[in-house]
Amino acid sequence: MERDGTAQQIARWIALGALFLIPLAPLVVANTFFFPFITGKAFYLRILIEIAVVAWVVLAFLDKEYRPRFSWIGAAVVGFVTWMFIADAFAPNALKAFWSNFERMEGWVLLIHLLGFFFAASAVLRVEKKWRAWFLASLGGSVVIVGYALLQLAGVYAIHQGSTRIDASMGNSIYLAIYFLFNVFIALWLALTESRAWLKWSLIALAALEGVLIFFTETRGTIIGFVLALALAALLTVFTAGKHARRVAAGVFILILILVGSFYAARNSEFVQNNHTLQRIASISLKEGQTRFTIWGIAFKGVLERPIVGWGQEGFNYVFNTHYNPSLYSQEQWFDRAHNAFVDWLVAGGVPAFLLYLSLFGSAFILLWRSSELSRPERIALTAAFVGYAVSNFFVFDNLYSYIYFFALLALIDSQVARPIVQLEHAPELEPADGVTYALPIASVALIALIWFVNGTGIQTAFKLIVALSPSAAGPSGNLAAFEDLAARPSFAAQEIREQLVAFSGAFVQNAQVTDTEKRQAASLAISEMQKQVASYPLDARSRLQLAYAYRIVGDNASALKEIQEAAKLSPKKESIWIEVGATAWDLGDMQLTQQAFHTAYALGPQFIELAAYAAAGDIAAGDSKAADKVLMSAYGTLSVDSTILAVAYYRTKNWPRLITLWKLRAEKPGASVETWFSLAAAYYTAGEKTNAIATINKAIALHPEDKNAAATGAAAIAQIEGKTTGQ
Repeated sequence: MERDGTAQQIARWIALGALFLIPLAPLVVANTFFFPFITGKAFYLRILIEIAVVAWVVLAFLDKEYRPRFSWIGAAVVGFVTWMFIADAFAPNALKAFWSNFERMEGWVLLIHLLGFFFAASAVLRVEKKWRAWFLASLGGSVVIVGYALLQLAGVYAIHQGSTRIDASMGNSIYLAIYFLFNVFIALWLALTESRAWLKWSLIALAALEGVLIFFTETRGTIIGFVLALALAALLTVFTAGKHARRVAAGVFILILILVGSFYAARNSEFVQNNHTLQRIASISLKEGQTRFTIWGIAFKGVLERPIVGWGQEGFNYVFNTHYNPSLYSQEQWFDRAHNAFVDWLVAGGVPAFLLYLSLFGSAFILLWRSSELSRPERIALTAAFVGYAVSNFFVFDNLYSYIYFFALLALIDSQVARPIVQLEHAPELEPADGVTYALPIASVALIALIWFVNGTGIQTAFKLIVALSPSAAGPSGNLAAFEDLAARPSFAAQEIREQLVAFSGAFVQNAQVTDTEKRQAASLAISEMQKQVASYPLDARSRLQLAYAYRIVGDNASALKEIQEAAKLSPKKESIWIEVGATAWDLGDMQLTQQAFHTAYALGPQFIELAAYAAAGDIAAGDSKAADKVLMSAYGTLSVDSTILAVAYYRTKNWPRLITLWKLRAEKPGASVETWFSLAAAYYTAGEKTNAIATINKAIALHPEDKNAAATGAAAIAQIEGKTTGQ
């Protein structure tokens, strides 16, 4: 059939337009959305993929050249996405497994979009011979990212994570690192097959610059992957290329070995240790990876519980809490990923998902090197890209655009090696007139419905949540109204909305401008919403704690304690939960439970000295000062310990000498703030030592002459102290 019908041309240009806009996704930052670096990119990608897929389907009906073809790599992609549908259906939180949340925007919804992108890109870019142009467009977008990163290094633009690790418009240095890694090898591949000298050297220069910038992301896993991929590319060239290329590649390989060896030898030098970027890279070691290894161990325990269907996407938190290792106390308390993409898929979809994920790489490597359609430089560059990506994924998890690059390269290989499917080839093609009369109108309606169903509610919610969290023209009541509106329309991000509501309500009830009625309204809404969350997902320890926080807002510590104890049952080895149990029990006057809970936390993590202070505080609360002193001497070697929880314990038990000693420790530290000195004065005053209290206030004022408010505040405090003296 001729490929110039009106319907076909419209569908063709729509499909190409959507596909060629996808490389601009890394530039998208939606500041009016919750998690602006994630949600904006995700909705942008989803909508473009939906448009491309619908247009491709129309093309496939009109012209058999666009129809899907068979390859083992395509079979692996279909098998992987299909199995994850089954695994997600059996997940403890199936809704989250399918739809994810704003922080990640993944779930099975992302997988089905990647599957659609795979087939649409493979067919359309193959038929139109636009693969090279598509990757060039992607590199064009990366030039803007490079400029952004360079301006961050120059201090013109702030780094969003608040560190020295560049993140550009990705908002995360890890995401930027893997983005640059893919682009380096894509640029090298295109350069090695480019005949125009100006473009060839421009691509080589871009690859070199992005390779350097990978190191400034300080993402150690990706740096390892990048170096290994470069070394592999050089070795493959040595074994497969001509004489001249072999010599160059051998030189590059030797240079890599020399640079790596020299850096390792100089890793403890002053030059390396005084440079933050080099120091972080030099810190790569098995010891530094201990946290990762511990998390992987937790993950494997979860796999043993559900080896076939796993826990579904976004289900790692159940495994993490159930099998929590107390050695992670000083780390993040709510890991939602194993920080290893291979392990993440093992947890999410069990052994079948893990094997299918491996088959994506395996089929890509095999077909890449068996294909006669791809040149040697293409094979080497793509192999290096896959290896660098795989090594990086061994230490981190995927993100939206690394998925796009991965599936784009899979689709590229598929488009080169796939063979026609007889049944699809023999299926009749639509007449051009039917394309205009039926195909395009039906496709348009289906596309609008698809975009609205998949993205409409999410886009509105992401926007409304930012509105609810931002200062309102109507004041705090306007924010409350926004949260009420969100609560009335549940979405896939209900947990995030409810947790934000709890935090908002906690601050809301402290606001003097808010009426008592509104305070009760906000607190009641937070409690009712978190009760719904717990009722829907009773095995989620985090939701239990959030409900406890909501109860605390209204002073219902008894209900709060009940939820915290339930959380402790779900995650019995997490010290932070036992601390919450002890603190809440203390507020309720249950000193025995306070002592027991604090000692449980300390027993779980005796290597964390601050937990000894909690154990001692529990003893003090229970009236056993001798036991408390024994704990402190054993852990600290002294009874004079600077600890907030001990300050609370001394204050509540009216142990003024110890409280004064503690505040003296803080005040005598270099650079102690005026507030610290005033707190010492308050301790003296509470203990009845008014003379010392006044002397301390005067000393605070003298030490901080730059603080204009200190003198006025101190004078008022002294007047109050002296006034009380006069009145006696």
